[in-house]
Amino acid sequence: MPDIGAILLWILAIAVVIFVITVLVQAIRIVPQSEAFIIERLGRYHRTLYGGPHLLMPIIDRTRARVDLREQVVSFPPQQVITEDNLSVAVDVVVYFRVTDPRAATYEIANYLGAVEQLSITTLRNVVGGLNLEEALVSRDLINGKLSATLDEATGQWGIKVGRVEIKAIDPPATLRDAMEKQMRAERDRRAAILTAEGQKQSQILVAEGARQAEILKAEGDKQAQVLRAQGESEAIQNVFNAIHAGAPDDKLLAYQYLQTLPKLAESQSSKLWIIPSELTEALKGIAGGFGRGTTPSDRP
Repeated sequence: MPDIGAILLWILAIAVVIFVITVLVQAIRIVPQSEAFIIERLGRYHRTLYGGPHLLMPIIDRTRARVDLREQVVSFPPQQVITEDNLSVAVDVVVYFRVTDPRAATYEIANYLGAVEQLSITTLRNVVGGLNLEEALVSRDLINGKLSATLDEATGQWGIKVGRVEIKAIDPPATLRDAMEKQMRAERDRRAAILTAEGQKQSQILVAEGARQAEILKAEGDKQAQVLRAQGESEAIQNVFNAIHAGAPDDKLLAYQYLQTLPKLAESQSSKLWIIPSELTEALKGIAGGFGRGTTPSDRP
């Protein structure tokens, strides 16, 4: 028959071991790097534990909350916002924030995620409500900056730091979108027409400028050609004159040359009037005289 006292001792020993293990489990806390533990002692805040192992007082210390220290992203459903010109637009916003004070995030606000969401929606309506539709569509950076500054100031007492606020989309009503698209198409067509007209204008200017330069160059060329022809004719006349005078021609030779020149003058279709120099008449007289001296009285009739 087993000894009852020994059995009781074994049971007591096992109970003690279980108690010790339980105490050790409760006394040792290993905190992840991305989290912070809020520790209360006898119901009051005691300290904040960050990443690594920690030793607690069993029974009297307990973990009140585990706070995520990483940057968190909160995306809200599109919110209907009335602009300054009484138009309803749907605005989709994303908020980036992180917990910088785990104690304040635990004890200063019951649900900081819900608080950030509601505060973001309220601030968004206030900011966009002070702008007309056109300003809201083209001033996203301004809206983001105002939202970020306002949220950061309001959430600072909760131990939360708002990094940035991004507007994903601003959607006006469907009828207004159609009107805006028509306006944009008309504006694009107008700009295209202006650019086409400017191109044609520049093209015509360039063509006219090219024609003017061509006419100038042609006139310069004709001028130079006439000057060169005149110089050539002048030099040719001078050479002929020098050659004739160097050969000491008599009146008969000059008259003979004049007679050879007359048919060439007649060949010109533009010659309407012939000018016979006085030297030609004198030369003809000399020729007539020469012929007269060359006949005998017996030959005369």
